[in-house]
Amino acid sequence: MPVRRLFLWILMACVAFTVSYFVLFPHVFRCLVIRYSDFKRSAGQLYVSPDLSPKLQKNAEAVIRDAQRRIHSFWGSRAGKPTIILCRRAEQYQRYCNSGEGAGCSIGTPWGDSYIVLNMDGLNTDVIAHEMCHDELFTRLGWWKTTRQIPQWFNEGLALMVDYRFVPKTDSIQRYIDYKDEYLYISGGGQIALHLDEIASMHDFFKGNERHVMLAYMTSGMEVARWLLGAGEAKIPLLVEQVAEGRAFEEVYKKLEQKNNRRQD
Repeated sequence: MPVRRLFLWILMACVAFTVSYFVLFPHVFRCLVIRYSDFKRSAGQLYVSPDLSPKLQKNAEAVIRDAQRRIHSFWGSRAGKPTIILCRRAEQYQRYCNSGEGAGCSIGTPWGDSYIVLNMDGLNTDVIAHEMCHDELFTRLGWWKTTRQIPQWFNEGLALMVDYRFVPKTDSIQRYIDYKDEYLYISGGGQIALHLDEIASMHDFFKGNERHVMLAYMTSGMEVARWLLGAGEAKIPLLVEQVAEGRAFEEVYKKLEQKNNRRQD
């Protein structure tokens, strides 16, 4: 096949993929063109609803800075630089998040752009840090590896470590104990259990009723808190780095914990 024709085929395939992607995920396109909307650009990459008061806008900027500091402390540095969209009304949140559920959502694209969409319930450090943790993982690994190689229980469990709504403790031992207590309460003493492989995909994690989702969160939080108790927070960037280099998540996850346990012995 001549080079020119091959180039045309590749170009057409890229155009078809892009068009199909935006047809399937129109909210991503809306996020992409947020700068051309009536949302006002505030400090950095923050866009706020046009009817948000100046006082709330300043508050949002301060809360975002708090969340950024929390991410930097937990990860050791901060690589993610998402565009943040703060919606004052429910219909705005629906348009940009593609869901009316929750207080915030994070969106990553195959080409590397990322967005965090918040409603007014999400205007607090816990929610923003939670979504920023998702974004940090996405930024360091990329869209493909994050969606195909990272189990959802790890993604969500890791985000819970910087989200103090359920367990406010940062001491690794007490954090694990408290997450285990929350898990036992939600699961009826472990009678209604979820195995990690049952919540490995996003679909399986969020399917079912509210109790299922809460149990999925507490199962994830307990497991990641347990892993951090053995491996240590300093191993998080190393785990992500090794997965980015091509090693399997399950292999690295187990090896880092075992290596740290041997040193303690």
